[in-house]
Amino acid sequence: MTSFTIQTPRGERRIGPGEPVFVIAELSGNHKGDYERALRLVDAAIETGVDAIKLQTYTPDTLTIDSDREEFQVKVNDAWAGKTLYQLYGEAYTPWDWQPKLKAYAEGKGVMVFSTPFDETAVDFLENMNVALYKVASFETGDLELLKKIGATRKPVIMSRGLTPLADVEEAVRTLKQAGAPHVAVLHCVSSYPATPDQMNLATIPDLAKRLDVVAGLSDHTLGTAVAVASVALGACIIEKHFTLRRSDGGPDAAFSLEPEEMKKLVQAVRVVESAIGKPTYGVGEKEAENVIFRRSLFVVKDIKQGEAFTSENIRSIRPGHGLPPKEISNVIGKRATMDIARGNPLRWDLISPSEK
Repeated sequence: MTSFTIQTPRGERRIGPGEPVFVIAELSGNHKGDYERALRLVDAAIETGVDAIKLQTYTPDTLTIDSDREEFQVKVNDAWAGKTLYQLYGEAYTPWDWQPKLKAYAEGKGVMVFSTPFDETAVDFLENMNVALYKVASFETGDLELLKKIGATRKPVIMSRGLTPLADVEEAVRTLKQAGAPHVAVLHCVSSYPATPDQMNLATIPDLAKRLDVVAGLSDHTLGTAVAVASVALGACIIEKHFTLRRSDGGPDAAFSLEPEEMKKLVQAVRVVESAIGKPTYGVGEKEAENVIFRRSLFVVKDIKQGEAFTSENIRSIRPGHGLPPKEISNVIGKRATMDIARGNPLRWDLISPSEK
């Protein structure tokens, strides 16, 4: 699996194993159709320390048709049920004329903005915005013509795999790369809103990385931050979470979105975990070394005269660690002292006669 580089307002940023986890705040429809709220969301996201902010580029007409036939009625998720798809997307979409302005606003403050295009016209629009990166949503992984259009931009792509069988994920990655995408990262994702921890099967993340030879990560729709933090220990190099100002404000994605303080804690926890992972090591660390002294070692526990034999009565394995290692006790018992040794002295080889005579 190869790390890849993207261009951000702060310079080049590498994404992949051994690099800081790339944390994305997904704004989705949590602006609730209010541009000023969208700006506040951007400001709040930047304050949390995320690496990027993601939008979605579609309109109701690019995703579906205006129909109230039963096939177009939403019957799942309390926040969505009772609406038609056209009504839902009309509430949730981010007006396209906002998007260049939001990108310029955020990037002026040092945080990149990219987006998920949901049709080919959205790709053209985002190319005019000069995005550095593309996202493919779980529900679009089977739209190979859209994938070819995205791949042809020759920019890195992050793809979510929710609802997508492995063979179809492989085909989507292959399609993007053959069309020109230099790198494709794949995010494990459970397309349930919200998802529950028992649904997550985070072990899929390292399996994706191994099977597909890709940078892998997590698009997380669970409540809270525990699942996302845990994913880092399993090799997630990218984490995406939905973001809102207050869940109580409502909105299409509010119920499974993080509030600013939660997102901040997520970023902080991710940084702690990635620093803790490190690499396999069995030596004594620099800070750990100062405590070596508290390990057990061999000490004289009764006064011993020169020539007297060492026994289990006059030497013991005790703390601290100034004497010989405890494992040497069988090599010491029966041998004799080379000099008088007072109780409390750590045992050293020069105090021990090489023979038992």
